[in-house]
Amino acid sequence: MDEQRARRVVETLRGRNVFAHVKLPHAGITQYGIRVALPDGREAVWDNDGTAGLEAQVMRNGVLVGFVSSIPGSENFTDDQIIDAIAAADYDQPIGRSRPTTPTGVPPRSDRIATAPRPLGLAERLRRTFRD
Repeated sequence: MDEQRARRVVETLRGRNVFAHVKLPHAGITQYGIRVALPDGREAVWDNDGTAGLEAQVMRNGVLVGFVSSIPGSENFTDDQIIDAIAAADYDQPIGRSRPTTPTGVPPRSDRIATAPRPLGLAERLRRTFRD
């Protein structure tokens, strides 16, 4: 998306009470995008990766927490169609979900806290590396 188009879309989105901003390009990418601030502290970044289709990454504190997949046919959208798609997007449905952290056959309990396994220390890694 070029800069002028991004600015037109943002201006119209703001008129529809969508808290949108122009997302400046990163190094090596010449495409502008649209950043939509969501009420719960997340933000959706639309179309600044240089791909043809319209899609968004949903971020919280710089971490990807969701994704609005590419909209079929969006590479030929008009400004009004882009505005409608961004304003109507469902940002609460992440595409990928984590696997359950409880072992198979053990019913999940609400009081159980899932923790990652303890990382191996240097000595244990060296033992595993040099075993016969």
